[in-house]
Amino acid sequence: MANSKQARKRARQAEGRRVLKASQRAMVRTYVKRVIKAINGGDHATAMAEFQKAQPVIDRIADKDVLSKKKAARLKSRLNKRIKALAA
Repeated sequence: MANSKQARKRARQAEGRRVLKASQRAMVRTYVKRVIKAINGGDHATAMAEFQKAQPVIDRIADKDVLSKKKAARLKSRLNKRIKALAA
């Protein structure tokens, strides 16, 4: 339990950040699931379109340090690799 005024404020701020970041992470997961669903459906054009929508969202969330930049790059790379394999 926070005992000082400063510690109580920091606890409030941390909780607010936790809620916001959880929401943003969930949004990224939703976009990724849409891409994976299109890949599993076997439709290259749809998968590519969903990937184009997901890319800026992933980058934006990585810029806000909700996801690390390396994890975002790895995620995009793996999705793109699966889409390319679908085309071949």
